[in-house]
Amino acid sequence: MALQFLIGTIVSLANIMIHALVTVGAIGIARSAGLRHTIWPRSHLMAVMVATAAVLMVAHTLEILVWAIAYRIVGAAPEGSDLLYFAFVNYTTLGYGDITPVPDWRLVGPMTAMNGILLFGWSTAVLFEVLRKTLQHLAAIKAEGFSSEDRG
Repeated sequence: MALQFLIGTIVSLANIMIHALVTVGAIGIARSAGLRHTIWPRSHLMAVMVATAAVLMVAHTLEILVWAIAYRIVGAAPEGSDLLYFAFVNYTTLGYGDITPVPDWRLVGPMTAMNGILLFGWSTAVLFEVLRKTLQHLAAIKAEGFSSEDRG
């Protein structure tokens, strides 16, 4: 059980580092794009939000791939299992149950889910902050249709 916990912790920390790197990059890009003057502020806001969400989705997909690789290395799933699917199911807490971990590695599923929940929450916070900052900027430059009440 200690080895399961150790491996799960190492993979979780690797994914947290990936998410931190992507978050810093996404916020930097959103900040530079979001703080421009624009003729079409609503389209601009939408583009900033879509781009931020897309980058975060790529990060989550990469993190799921890291879990799938870890599953392969330790042999966490039955032979012939679709490890990417198994990692997606665990990470998103969907939990179909059509693939279950081998008994010696049954802690990795819940640890993957815990990691996914944490990182989805983090992404939600990032999206909200990008939205808040972009609305704040659009109100500050007095973009048509945006006022100080939109700042949040």
